[in-house]
Amino acid sequence: MTDFARLLHADGPNPQHAAALQLYGRFVGDWDAEITAHGPDGTKHTAPGEIHFGWVLEGRAVQDVWIIPRPAGSPALPIAGNWYGTTLRVYDPTIDAWRISWFDPGRCIFRQQIGRPRDADIVQEGTTEAGDLTRWSFTEVTEDFFHWLGEVKPATATDWRLVVDVRAKRRKG
Repeated sequence: MTDFARLLHADGPNPQHAAALQLYGRFVGDWDAEITAHGPDGTKHTAPGEIHFGWVLEGRAVQDVWIIPRPAGSPALPIAGNWYGTTLRVYDPTIDAWRISWFDPGRCIFRQQIGRPRDADIVQEGTTEAGDLTRWSFTEVTEDFFHWLGEVKPATATDWRLVVDVRAKRRKG
C-alpha cells in the first residue's frame, strides 16, 4: 500500500465521536446495487452498480465510491449516465451534522450537502449551481440493505421529483 493509501485509510471510527460516526459508518463495506433512473416524462431505466464505503482520515470521515453501471465499458445508463464518483462524509460536531461532498469528475458533477438523521432515515440536503434543491435519502436501512433516493426540486417547482433510486445489498464474504 502506498503512503497515500495508508494515510487515507482508517481501520475504524475515531473514538472522539465514535457514536455519531456510526450514522454512515454502518455502511462500511461493499455493496451491489440496482439503480433506477427516472426521467421527467415518466420513463425508467435500470442497471446494476456497486458501492464501496470505508473509513478515512483517522476515522473522522466515511468515504464511498459509487460505480454505475458496472462493469467498465457498459453503455451509459439513460437519463442518469455513468457514475464513477466519490462522496466524502465528515461529521461536524459544531453543527451536529455531516458535511457531505460528492465528486463525479467524469460527468463534472459536484454537490455539497448537509446530512442528518431523520427518524430512522438519513436525509442530505443541498443546492445545485443552478439553484435547484437536492435531497438524497437513505431509507429502509438494515445491516444488509438500504434504499437510496436522489430527488431534485427546481426553484420554480412546488414538488420534489425522484431522479434516481438505488436498492443496495451488502456483499457476503
